Amino acid sequence: MRVVTLTDPSSPVAARFVPEAGMIGTSLTDSGAELLGQRRGLDAYLTAAKTMGIPILHPWANRLGATSYPAEGVTVTLTPGENGVRADPNGLPIHGTLAAYPGWKITAQSDNELSAEVDFGADPRLLAGFPYPHVLAVTARLAGRTLTVRATVTPTGDRAVPLCFGFHPYLRLPGVARGDWVIETPPLRHLRLDGHGLPTGESERRPAGRERLGDNAYDDAYDEVAEGAVFAVSGGDRRIEVRFERGYPATQIFAPVAEDPGQAAEKDVVCFEPMTAPTDALRRGGYRRARPGEPATAVFSIRV
Repeated sequence: MRVVTLTDPSSPVAARFVPEAGMIGTSLTDSGAELLGQRRGLDAYLTAAKTMGIPILHPWANRLGATSYPAEGVTVTLTPGENGVRADPNGLPIHGTLAAYPGWKITAQSDNELSAEVDFGADPRLLAGFPYPHVLAVTARLAGRTLTVRATVTPTGDRAVPLCFGFHPYLRLPGVARGDWVIETPPLRHLRLDGHGLPTGESERRPAGRERLGDNAYDDAYDEVAEGAVFAVSGGDRRIEVRFERGYPATQIFAPVAEDPGQAAEKDVVCFEPMTAPTDALRRGGYRRARPGEPATAVFSIRV
């Protein structure tokens, strides 16, 4: 399986992607120090869809509230375990159907840039869970100390494509205790979640914040993320920023707590997830669309 490494002579930062494993970003290093959570590793992603690094969540990010959804005049029924659909502990479909999908094709490559695409409409298994033909193209570009990821959805049929996808960058600060990490967030609207992690419809405004992570755990949903908004985690002499450049008005902030020291490698991460729509928008509505003849692009970046 081919691993593509992106480098820029002006910077000690390097990034690795594996197109044949769902175009996942597996590594982001600064002078050799790994900044992405490896969790259970690439093998577990390939065999059991256990996320690590920077996976894409498509065609929906996080979970759906049921195993069916009505969108764009079509009602779709999903069966966990079939056609790439997997379920969370409550049996709800989670993170789309492209985990470790091997059908990505490289369309362009240079020392510091990689582009690959998947023709969603060419695979009946994918269309069974999301019957909206389109091409999904992802370009990762490393310039200096910044990795920029651009995703474009181009409809290939006569039906609009709901935009409910996202990415899940697992960030870590090597050599700094998790409790000493400091997270920074822009002004947001906090979405209250029920016991299944689904929005209840209640919300509250949150001002920009900066706090030490300590022993706090997060799995919180937000929307009304402004274009260009910056999230950050810092500690020691390092700071990692995630900028929602455009097309990502929602996010999930995820920072689990290890119950014992043996879980630290998997749990000591923080995620600021760029999402094109809030959790369960595919069922509830409120998403944007890529219409025939009108491709839609979303961009986020990670600066070290």
